[in-house]
Amino acid sequence: MITVMRVKIYKTIQMRGVTTSFALLIGLVSCSSSSQLLPPLQGRQADLGKIAHVIDGDTVDIDINGRTERVRLIGVDTPETKHPTKPIECFGPEASAYLTQLLPKGISVRIERDVEARDRYGRMLLYLYLGSNNLFINLDLVARGYGTPMSIEPNTFHRNDFVRAAAQAEAADVGLWKACR
Repeated sequence: MITVMRVKIYKTIQMRGVTTSFALLIGLVSCSSSSQLLPPLQGRQADLGKIAHVIDGDTVDIDINGRTERVRLIGVDTPETKHPTKPIECFGPEASAYLTQLLPKGISVRIERDVEARDRYGRMLLYLYLGSNNLFINLDLVARGYGTPMSIEPNTFHRNDFVRAAAQAEAADVGLWKACR
């Protein structure tokens, strides 16, 4: 039998007059069998792709099986740089530049989806890992202070990892945590 208890902890930050909140869900899990603490994520897939173009700090175009797809990175929200109705936000250009440097055109990435495959704009929702060293791109952006956690149900497999990484980045005063007070 598996028992799960969750506690919501809300964290709010203010950057240039924009307030962003995120929640931390801590899962305390106990079960009678230690062989499997959490059930496997249903519908999760892994595949390979090649970067075609970085759009901004949390959106890229990826060639997957000969087709170019617009991809929104799950779990991370970087400051805006190309929104049609919003101004460029603090640390947005730095987040875009970092992702562009990290993901040059043609580099191989391992792609992994969560429960829901696309958002309301038709973009694929994915976790990305560098093919060369398996760096978890989405988490790296948060850990280095280029973005904050953004959790949208049902794609929450790594939610706690993102929140922990943001708390560590804030404590270390890096990235937007230092630049956007």
